Amino acid sequence: PSCLKNKDTRPRITASGIAAVVLIIVFVALFGATNISDDTEISDASDVSVAVLPFLNLSAEEDNEYFSDGLTETLLHVLAQTPRLEVAARTSSFAFKGKNDDVREIARALQVAHILEGSVQRSGERVRITAQLIRAADGFHVWSNNYDRTIDDIFEVQDEIANEVGNALEVTLLGEAPVTVAAGIGTDSTDAFDLYLQAINERSTFSYGGLQAAEQLLKGALAIDPDFSGAKRELAIVYLQQFETGLLAQQEAANLLQALTDQVLAEHPDDIPAQAMQVFANAAPFSTASDAIEIHEAVAQLENLSATAPNDYQVSFLLTRLLSATGRREEALAIQQRALEEDPYNASILYEVGSLQLLLSQHDEARTSLRRSLDIEPQQPNAYLRLANSYLQTGDSVAYLENMTRAMSVDPRDHEIPAHIAVFLYQLGLADQGDEFANLVEAIAPTSPGAYRITLLGDIARDDRDAAIASARRTIEDGVSGRMFAFSGAVQYLLRQAVTDGRVQEEIDWLEAQVPGLLDVDRALENPRHIAAQVSAFDAWYTILDSAEIERRIEVLRSAVSRLGADPFSNPQARVAVYALTGDTKNAIETALADVFTQPVTVNMDWRNSFAQPAYADFVADPRVQGALNEWEQQMASMREDIAGYLAELSESI
Repeated sequence: PSCLKNKDTRPRITASGIAAVVLIIVFVALFGATNISDDTEISDASDVSVAVLPFLNLSAEEDNEYFSDGLTETLLHVLAQTPRLEVAARTSSFAFKGKNDDVREIARALQVAHILEGSVQRSGERVRITAQLIRAADGFHVWSNNYDRTIDDIFEVQDEIANEVGNALEVTLLGEAPVTVAAGIGTDSTDAFDLYLQAINERSTFSYGGLQAAEQLLKGALAIDPDFSGAKRELAIVYLQQFETGLLAQQEAANLLQALTDQVLAEHPDDIPAQAMQVFANAAPFSTASDAIEIHEAVAQLENLSATAPNDYQVSFLLTRLLSATGRREEALAIQQRALEEDPYNASILYEVGSLQLLLSQHDEARTSLRRSLDIEPQQPNAYLRLANSYLQTGDSVAYLENMTRAMSVDPRDHEIPAHIAVFLYQLGLADQGDEFANLVEAIAPTSPGAYRITLLGDIARDDRDAAIASARRTIEDGVSGRMFAFSGAVQYLLRQAVTDGRVQEEIDWLEAQVPGLLDVDRALENPRHIAAQVSAFDAWYTILDSAEIERRIEVLRSAVSRLGADPFSNPQARVAVYALTGDTKNAIETALADVFTQPVTVNMDWRNSFAQPAYADFVADPRVQGALNEWEQQMASMREDIAGYLAELSESI
């Protein structure tokens, strides 16, 4: 379509016109550099404190940068084991990668007295490493050295540099005898370690392409050295992140994490991060296995492990994820904020802080945290997605779309990003514009849950009822997962149409024939995916069941959801639905006026379909509700105009 034609000469992702949006988002200004100024004096830092800056890659090929970064990673690990030596966190040190800031300023920001910097020049199997230790107060070079080695000697070189730096600090500043440090890399294979370093580099931005590449690299490392425990731990993290981004199904990810952590713990039974990952892999709702640990029990186990290893971020990260799932988001945020105090330039921690602030509706704070994260690591698609969501929740639809397209530009392989945009545009009534993003999803991931979801919504947006029913049935027949509300959304649509046609029981019978037990609330926990479908069925059940049975099913599902860690009544829309279903129109109206209609319509994009159901008839008839719905209608009209104008301006700027 003409509105999105591409004049960029870079390779296209697909032939679709929407590919232009992926490739030309450069017109949107990215954020500036990290501000490291601080009033704290360097003299406040311990005399035996050091920050290891990323070693410069001086190799002829830029692709060797992962090697210089990996060397820095290993030196950090080794130096951290040196007795009495205080080492700045890795991620805060890496925040200054590629910047030309003065050593004094860096030391002041990281609160260290010394800076270790250097360079790596690799050519074939030869490598030259230069390292120098600088006293930040006066710029004096405490120690420096050059190393010319073959790649086969790289582990010895890493140990040698780390030991010499540690010794320089110990001897020069404390007058104590040198101490030898063990690297603890976990493999003797330089080829395996080489692949491991590449994988760390690929995973750093948490993108689709990076996670897929990291998985293959780590599998290659383990093919060379099956006992490389560090690679197994890293692969477990990759699988967890693949689940979170939609690359892996939930139970498949849980099984993979379980298998890897079992292997690590068989060799290292005291490995606390591996223990924590195992608990997480077994926890409901992450695991859908029948023997899954109830989420509250898993939280307690992770709290105990965190108390044992309070400085291990991986453990606290997993703990905060489960705390957030149980509604204890303030506690989760406090843990991440404490981690940020120790590692203030960690883009990942800033992302987690911003995400939790968003869940707590602290929108200004969330945006500040997420932008700081992007200042440090601009290639984070998920940080842009969180920013987009913060704007959607506060009614700024253009800012939402701007940040979603930024996310597309840094992670073009993630088909769920254009799928979310298509959902938004279809629900807004901009079917043609939605089709452009839907075409991109169809091109790169035609069997994904997102593709099924947007096919149904596209049919609905074009008012093609027969096609929409066929799309919904195909979603059920193909056994699509619940991601992106694909499966449950299809169930909901079919049952709502059945209400209109007066054939609810017939549709329920068809659904049960396709997926036995799907709508049996008393068996909900046997397959948690069914819970969402059952919640979507209440509009239909309302027309065929008596009030006592409706109330019983609500309580059964409420209990099931609570066992998975969520409180369904914490959501005002859910409270309004329950009140309407149980005939409590007065409380439904009061709750809606106080907590739902005070939200922008962007938080309630499907409101027309929801409030058109029979259970809401008395609710909608109230004049106050009518006034609120008219206000939402005006917001939708204004938003359509704004978004259409934004896309038109984008077309003209290309």
